[in-house]
Amino acid sequence: MPNILFKNDEHLVISFSNLVKGEGIQSNQLLIKNGHHSALFDPGGDLTYMPLNMAITRYEPIRELDYVVATHQDPDIISSFNKWLMYSDATIVVSKLWERFMPHLIPGFMEASGRGRVMTIPDQGMILDVGNCKIKALPAHFLHSVGNFNFYDPISKILFSGDIGASLVDSEPERPVRDFEKHIKKMYGFHRRYMVSNKACRLWVGMVRNLDIEMILPQHGRPFEGKEMVNNFLNWFEKLECGIDLITEQYYQVP
Repeated sequence: MPNILFKNDEHLVISFSNLVKGEGIQSNQLLIKNGHHSALFDPGGDLTYMPLNMAITRYEPIRELDYVVATHQDPDIISSFNKWLMYSDATIVVSKLWERFMPHLIPGFMEASGRGRVMTIPDQGMILDVGNCKIKALPAHFLHSVGNFNFYDPISKILFSGDIGASLVDSEPERPVRDFEKHIKKMYGFHRRYMVSNKACRLWVGMVRNLDIEMILPQHGRPFEGKEMVNNFLNWFEKLECGIDLITEQYYQVP
């Protein structure tokens, strides 16, 4: 079921959380619609394409999407890009760091680039205009991808955080986190392995604390809703030891 996160006369934000069944990795997709303009974030792989296409059509004709946006290059995010290129007129938005790899992953990507249907995000981030809404593409490099971005909607005050804050939940991924201490065990192993270092965590937290955030929605698992829960996550993530903080010689042994 679609989950309407924000709605007023001009602006609509919807998440889709339960489209992949069976062995596929649960993932959250986000649609932001402002007036007659729209952007879809992290559309997913082939398993997601058809159910997401059908779900979005209730709110926006696929042909009228302005952008299809990727936080980073993982296959559970971008491997359906060829279908979005084929069946919509949307511009694909990716990190400039990953543009040269896309032709190896996405049939038709070079042709789309030549037709001006690819927009790249510089390392420092940028503003993405979706109607009257200025979405902020925020640097989140090395958390966990070397070219990684989060996206902040200043109207709904929602931060789409990619794999930052991701959790492994068995059911109801659309339901916000209620007990943060209990939820940590759903995040802990993933973040310790997939985030590069505490320095990157601290720099990211320092950046996003400057934003007025009402919700953090990761690409996997449950959102953090409300100022208190957002701060609970930021405080935890800021102190997390992960990645190279944990590396010892035992990780580099000839088998």
